[in-house]
Amino acid sequence: MEMENVLRPVVALAAVLVLTLLAGWLLDLLLRKADARHTETPLWGLLRRCVPPFRLVLATGLLQASYRRAGVFPAHRAAVGHVLALLMIASTAWLLVRIATAVVDSVYSRYAASHPNEARVRRVRTQVTLIQRVLVAVAVVVSVAAMLLTFPAMRVAGASMLASAGVLGIVAGIAAQSSLGNLFAGLQIAFGDTVRIGDTVVVDKEWGTVEEITLTFLVVRTWDERRITMPVSYFTSKPYENWSRGGAEITGTVFFHLDHAAPVALMRDKLAELLKDIPEWDGRTGSLAVTDTTPNTIVVRAVVTARNADEVWTLRCAVREQLVTWLSAQHPYAFPRVTTSESDPRP
Repeated sequence: MEMENVLRPVVALAAVLVLTLLAGWLLDLLLRKADARHTETPLWGLLRRCVPPFRLVLATGLLQASYRRAGVFPAHRAAVGHVLALLMIASTAWLLVRIATAVVDSVYSRYAASHPNEARVRRVRTQVTLIQRVLVAVAVVVSVAAMLLTFPAMRVAGASMLASAGVLGIVAGIAAQSSLGNLFAGLQIAFGDTVRIGDTVVVDKEWGTVEEITLTFLVVRTWDERRITMPVSYFTSKPYENWSRGGAEITGTVFFHLDHAAPVALMRDKLAELLKDIPEWDGRTGSLAVTDTTPNTIVVRAVVTARNADEVWTLRCAVREQLVTWLSAQHPYAFPRVTTSESDPRP
C-alpha cells in the first residue's frame, strides 16, 4: 500500500510530462508544416513561440485535473491546488501575450512587405510597438490582480479597498501626474503620427534618429552613436524638427565665402559635373547661386538634394571638399585675401 502511494504520484507526474512533451512536439510540427505551406504570411512561424507557454498551460491543467486522485502531496492538497491555480493564471497570460504578439508582428510584416512607402511603414511600426507594450501591460496587470484575488485575505480586503478607491484615486492621480502625462503622450504619438521610429529629428540642438518609442520615454540615437532618452511628453509640448515628416527626401546647403573675382559660372558647371559622380545625390536639385556680398567677400550657396538625412550629410561634405579642392588647384585667386601693408618704422 505504501509502495502504491509512492508510485501513483510518480506515474501521474511522468504521464503529465510525457503528454505535455508529445503535445508540444505535435503542435510545433503542425506549425512548421503550415509555415512551409503558407509562405505568404509569417504568422505560423511566429506562432511557434507559443509552444513553451502552451506546454505549461497543458501541464498545469492536467495536474489540476489529476493531482487529487494521484495523491500528490495529500497532506497539502489545498496548497498544491493554490499553487497550480497561480501557475495556470500566469501561464495563460503568457500564452495570450505570445499569441497576440505573433498576430500583431505578422500583420506588420505583411504590411511592410506590400507597402513601399517608408514613412507609412515607420508609422505602422511605431503603432505596433506601442500596441504590443499596452497588451503586455494589460495582461500583466490583469493576471497579477487575478492571482492576488486567489488569496482569501485579499478578497476580504477588497471591500474596504473599494470604499476608499475615490480618495486613493485622487492621491494616486496627483502623485503620478507626470507618469500619466507621459502615458497619454505616448498614445498620442503612436496614433497622432507626429514622430515615428526611424524619423530623423533635431531636439535640443542634437541631430539623431528615433530608435525606440515606449509609453513613457523616447530614445534618440545621435550621429556619434550616443543615446538621448527623453520623456515622450517633450514631443507633445515643445517644438522640434522632424526631417522625415512628409517624406525622407531632404535638401541640403553648402556655403562658400569667396573673393569677388571667384568664377561663379565655372563653379556652377563644376558642381553639375561633380554631382553626377556622387551616389548620394538623388538627381532632384543641384544649383549654385550668390546669396550675399560683403565689402571683402561674396557668399556662394550650393543647394543639393538626397534621399534621406544621412545621405544629405555625406553629399554636403563631398561637394564642399571637392569644390574647395578644385578651386585651390584651378582658381586659387577665388579665395578671400587680406590686404596688408608695411607698418611705419618704430622711432
